[in-house]
Amino acid sequence: MKPHRIKSIKEYYQILSIASPKHPLISVVSLQEIQPYVSEEKVNVVFDFYVISLKKVSKGNVKYNYGQQQYDFDDGILFYLAPGQVFCFQAEEGFESSGYMLLIHPDFLWGAALAKNIKKYEFFSYAVNEALFISEEEESVLTSFIGNIEREYHSHIDKFTEGIIISQIESLLSYSDRFYQRQFLTRKISNHQILDKLEKLLDECFNDDNLINNGLPTVQNLAAQLNTSPNYLTGVLKTLTGQSTQQHIHDKLIEKAKEKLTTTELTVSEIAYSLGFEYSQSFSKLFKNKVNLSPLEFRSSFN
Repeated sequence: MKPHRIKSIKEYYQILSIASPKHPLISVVSLQEIQPYVSEEKVNVVFDFYVISLKKVSKGNVKYNYGQQQYDFDDGILFYLAPGQVFCFQAEEGFESSGYMLLIHPDFLWGAALAKNIKKYEFFSYAVNEALFISEEEESVLTSFIGNIEREYHSHIDKFTEGIIISQIESLLSYSDRFYQRQFLTRKISNHQILDKLEKLLDECFNDDNLINNGLPTVQNLAAQLNTSPNYLTGVLKTLTGQSTQQHIHDKLIEKAKEKLTTTELTVSEIAYSLGFEYSQSFSKLFKNKVNLSPLEFRSSFN
């Protein structure tokens, strides 16, 4: 099913059957004030603006999907959508929810540092796998910023308005980042399971004689096999190990290369080829960067 594209905040207000927004580029929507959209079929939507949604389900069942993944929290969730991303939901009759949606059109950020810096917040992409679960205290912190934003654009708009609102958005995102990092730490069991599965996948890849034809494993391919996004996978690994997914791939590759250099008589070119490298020079350069020795120097140190 082709996603329904919503190009402006005003258009979204019309779909929600509520009065026109006070500001065309920034708005807060109270979920208590809108009629929930009920559909037995999955509905796919693409927004051309940022959506930060704090939603609590008080009655009925609803399923949220972002990309290909279903959110794993049904109550007290905060999720983040960037322009152009596909959001999917399915709600039963009698569904009720409370909370807020903060809508931010990219044009509102134009000329501000946040227009560029907002891309650094990984939860706009790795939230495909996990929404943010927040405590009552954390919810109070975030809703205070949302309330400040709403009051500011509802009051008399002057030359200070945009700067004040952007500072509130920056604070909201900074606290969100803090809470996401806390969530990584408090959900260690599931995250360690991801790490264990990654190690198993890498072992299988580098023990596969068909690596020559398949090529080196990529971050994108590994993330797909783990049913998560590349950014989310790297976020988990950095929290647990301090290394990115690409660094894990390289570590496993070097481990396998050392094994071949010390237990076989294969040439460096043959080893590079067996590990999925088209050019042995690329392999030798990576090995030297990781080990501070060339492959031949490393082999000689064991003879």
